[in-house]
Amino acid sequence: MDGFLSALVAFTDPYLLFIVLIGTIGGVVVGAMPGLSSTMATALLLPFTLTMDPIAAIALLSALYCAGTFGGSITAILVNAPGAPPAAATAFDGFPMAQQGFAGKALGMAAIASVIGGVFSVLVLIVAAPALSRVAYNFGPPEYFALALFGLSMLATISGESAIKNLIGGAFGVLLATIGMDFTTGVDRFTFGNFELSEGIHFIPVMIGLFAGAEFLKQAADLGTQKVRMAVDAVKLPTMEDFRRCAATIARSCGIGAFVGLLPAEGGTVAAMIGYNEAKRWAKDKSKFGRGDIRGVAGPEAANNAATGAAMVPTLALGIPGSATTAIILGALLVHGLRPGPHLFTEQPTLLYAIFLAMLLSNLAFGVFGFVGAKLFARITLIPLRFLWPSVFILAAIGAYALEQSVLDVWIMVLAGLLGFVLQRFGFSAAPIIMGLILGELVEGSLKQSLIIFDHDWWRFLERPIVVGFLLVTLASMAVPVFGALRARTRRGTARQA
Repeated sequence: MDGFLSALVAFTDPYLLFIVLIGTIGGVVVGAMPGLSSTMATALLLPFTLTMDPIAAIALLSALYCAGTFGGSITAILVNAPGAPPAAATAFDGFPMAQQGFAGKALGMAAIASVIGGVFSVLVLIVAAPALSRVAYNFGPPEYFALALFGLSMLATISGESAIKNLIGGAFGVLLATIGMDFTTGVDRFTFGNFELSEGIHFIPVMIGLFAGAEFLKQAADLGTQKVRMAVDAVKLPTMEDFRRCAATIARSCGIGAFVGLLPAEGGTVAAMIGYNEAKRWAKDKSKFGRGDIRGVAGPEAANNAATGAAMVPTLALGIPGSATTAIILGALLVHGLRPGPHLFTEQPTLLYAIFLAMLLSNLAFGVFGFVGAKLFARITLIPLRFLWPSVFILAAIGAYALEQSVLDVWIMVLAGLLGFVLQRFGFSAAPIIMGLILGELVEGSLKQSLIIFDHDWWRFLERPIVVGFLLVTLASMAVPVFGALRARTRRGTARQA
């Protein structure tokens, strides 16, 4: 309690509040730029925090982390160019809503779902950090393999109308994940003598290409057609009915995001994908997803923001980063002479509560900023296409290059854009490819590590209760669509006979 009161006193200082506000605005702006994530922004800001007070420094980075997660949804909804990897799932229904004239409604729902998810994650961080950290500590390579396998089992239903096409796309994404050096044998695979490919293909250039690049080509192909454009006064915000419709989806995604974000993996991105898939799975009218269903915006946004606070749990309690951005925050703690771990809760309670308050204030601030500014952001869709899309393409190229300062990533983005454009013509979705690429590396790496641990004895996987639990959930996840398809076929046969 003394630490909490000391943190409250610290936040009566206008300077600290200003730091959190700057971090929030900076996070939203950086997050909205394709390819420029909060991870990159925190890495660039870290040297500038060395002369700051530890509380102010960590508060700045934490605020940037929270706001950057939301910022990616802005361009994902408006121009189908996710500003951050977790926002890729938001684009599935957010961009179709913008095309139908509901950009303001999509942005408003993204803001409110992000706030709810973010605040929930902070509460999880405050209340359940010790217990949740023990759960995360029990996860080894076998558990990560089972978790990733569960994620891959969702490919058939994640988007689109054809489960077969989704599985083909997911398999292609897993194949892309095998490019590069095999970490167990040291052998280069599918690199064709290119040294830069030895580290593999990062999913950010691929994601930018499949979404922004493909949409750029699609818009270029449709330049000669006449389109009905949305009137400026037609920008609408979500209604109470929209909130009631999304309430169950947001609640479910908060739990998913908090659990997945707790695990030291691709927390926000995987959480958003699972949040979207579960929103679709539990919906009675699944056919609306991918065509502009507001629940397809609320689900991933609540999930990826719920993962932010949860990812801080192993970072602070165990010194194990829960995500790439928390790894940088962990580095900032070490630079300022602070030792993450259980003793941090007893030695630096004021700092911990200051981090909690900074994240809480940042979530509330970007919620107000996003909801109030939804109408302003939505007017981006009124910019003439001949000016808007070349600008988006330039930003996409900059975002792809900025990742590793590599021209190869720009070419990967261009090739992914061409591929995405062709796939759209044949009814394939980009979502399974992205998910296969993200989870493929985790599946392969954790499987090989597990087999080394088990001395290639596959049966020893069944000795791990958490693994067995995930495998059972995976089987159930795969059985539901199969039974649904068989039931639908039986009904069609019965109808024909009648």
